[in-house]
Amino acid sequence: MDIFKKLYCRTFQIFFRIAIPILPYHEPKIIHNNDELITILLENKIKNVLLVTDEGISKLGLYNELINVLKEKNIEVNIYDKTVANPTTKNVEEALKMYIDNSCKAIIAFGGGSSMDCAKATGARVARPKKSLNKMKGILKVNKKLPLLIAVPTTAGTGSETTLAAVITDSETRHKYAINDFPLIPSYAMLDANLTVGLPKFITATTGMDALTHAIEAYIGRSRTKDTRKNSIEAVKLIFENLLLAYKDGTNLVARENMLKASYCAGLAFTKSYVGYVHAIAHSLGGKYNIAHGLANAIILPYVLKKYGRSIYKKLWELGTSSNLFKKNTSIEEGTKIFIEKIEEMNKSMGIGTSIPEIKNEDIFQLAKTAEKEANPLYPVPVLYTSKQLEEIYYEVKNG
Repeated sequence: MDIFKKLYCRTFQIFFRIAIPILPYHEPKIIHNNDELITILLENKIKNVLLVTDEGISKLGLYNELINVLKEKNIEVNIYDKTVANPTTKNVEEALKMYIDNSCKAIIAFGGGSSMDCAKATGARVARPKKSLNKMKGILKVNKKLPLLIAVPTTAGTGSETTLAAVITDSETRHKYAINDFPLIPSYAMLDANLTVGLPKFITATTGMDALTHAIEAYIGRSRTKDTRKNSIEAVKLIFENLLLAYKDGTNLVARENMLKASYCAGLAFTKSYVGYVHAIAHSLGGKYNIAHGLANAIILPYVLKKYGRSIYKKLWELGTSSNLFKKNTSIEEGTKIFIEKIEEMNKSMGIGTSIPEIKNEDIFQLAKTAEKEANPLYPVPVLYTSKQLEEIYYEVKNG
């Protein structure tokens, strides 16, 4: 990367880092059960809500108890359950139509990151009815209060219940982009471990690795704060201690609760400190091939950490010692090696592969261009890469 572009990227990132303390971030208020959720709706005199979810959640009936309680309180519920794994502009427009047609006054995002992204984007369209999603992509382009938004995660990984981002795929072009603005942060997050008990093992695994990626990328980036360092450390430690337990025994409520807490902490960390090239690459693959985001992150993470090299050794060593992965007298270089190996071992233990063979050689040039455009200058990555350098990672991830 030429010196002028590097200077531009780093100056842009320094500006945002300086601005963090004065920007209108807010943490969602945590609630734990349906009764608390109902109380919030009644206090706000809301009698008609849109619940955004997906077909898998509908088939499992995870929201049935909530629906019954809402009906008992004479609160009408309109369910949009067509959200796909990488939510599309079509999903958002369909949900928006349901919201408007039924005179809804609040949105409940019920499910994983895709449902939450769809719900956030729907809220943005409610707030800005004359502005397309494409016109809101990027940073601070919503700039208007959304309807009351309550996030109910059924996976422990995306951290979307804490973030200011909604990632959407254009239905026509398959281009995947993020909308980032403070009004997208939900007002409330309901963390109920019972909702995650029925998760399939593979979803438990990939969403857990998604949370780990959030925490690590927030920690190794150049926009860390005292709070985000603390949140990242807590998240990484909880994940290494609990993810395999939750994977092996889905009924382990303690492990499930700890994973929800880890996801929440990781979400708080990367909302302020951002992510990095792992996410940029994963987003491009999700848009092009519809590869689940958590799975892509899990596979890509070790490759990117190795490529960063010595620039992140000390930070990975700090995360490793904080998570009790090795003794504090372990050298920084050896500790870094162990830390990355532990990630690879955890992936292997949960049936996550080491490659993404769906990647086509002829697509890599454009995929790398897309990732480079997303990451630079926004993501405060440890090392700046050009699209040509990112192409190398795509080939590594393809071939394993």
